[in-house]
Amino acid sequence: MRAWHAAKNSWHGLVYAFKEESAFRQELFLFVVLTPVALFLPISLLEKTALVCSLILVMVIELLNSSVEAAIDRISFEHHDLSKRAKDFGSAAVMLALLISALLWLSICLPLLINMS
Repeated sequence: MRAWHAAKNSWHGLVYAFKEESAFRQELFLFVVLTPVALFLPISLLEKTALVCSLILVMVIELLNSSVEAAIDRISFEHHDLSKRAKDFGSAAVMLALLISALLWLSICLPLLINMS
């Protein structure tokens, strides 16, 4: 029963993120578009998994960033240096996850493009 409630809470979190977080919607769009691309590329299963997992990682970090922002906003909307720092750290984490994903996609797909020409 506990697992069912946890799954339900997780689903609610995903739905809320989709409805309220434009960055999450953009990253979900990338996931929906790029996952089939990854699955049809002539690469190993491990490479396909790395590409898809890199996209999932971006969404995971975005959810954590949104969690930090919600907690900070719950405390106060008033400007505070520590609140700004916490939000900036979360934003930086998303940026680094996007960089990891881009590097993986480039390193795996670039040789395919070079071999095609």
